[in-house]
Amino acid sequence: MTHKLDDLTLAALFTEARSHNGWTDAPVSDEQLHQLYELTKMGPTSANCSPARFVFVRTAEGREKLKPALSSGNLDKTLSAPVTVIVAMDREFYNKLPDLFPHADARSWFTSSPAVAEETAFRNATLQAGYLIMAARALGLDTGPMSGFDKAKVDDAFFEGTHWASTMLINLGHGNTSKVFARLPRLPFDEACVLA
Repeated sequence: MTHKLDDLTLAALFTEARSHNGWTDAPVSDEQLHQLYELTKMGPTSANCSPARFVFVRTAEGREKLKPALSSGNLDKTLSAPVTVIVAMDREFYNKLPDLFPHADARSWFTSSPAVAEETAFRNATLQAGYLIMAARALGLDTGPMSGFDKAKVDDAFFEGTHWASTMLINLGHGNTSKVFARLPRLPFDEACVLA
């Protein structure tokens, strides 16, 4: 990248963007979900491993499957969201590496150590969830990421018999600004950063 983004774009992505707790009735189309993934997938991951998998829950049936796994504090805002994204990691992501990282035998880096594979999958799928949030903002959508859910229930309902495991949920749509909490403080540079 050779130029700095303008202030309006930085505001949309960072300084004015918020986590949303309520939603308008405006839908999110299948085309928008495809655009969202096309942007998200371009973010870098280690060895291009791309372990994140996304389930876009948007039907009444999908919501009913998800509902028992939600904490009480996340129930209403999730069931009213046009889409809830289950961000999962593929524990056997390394089977895609011959295609995704063809210039080396990267698959062997992970097949010999389940712990390294698990850590790599979790770290990079979480990174990809961040890319999804930024891509959504870039496309004019709002998000509400959450960790308040029963992971085992989500995995049983959506991923039984697969190598996928849920990591977080992200509500997606057009936020109702009347339901946004006041901006909370952030740590200053001197408390969060060290120049070494």
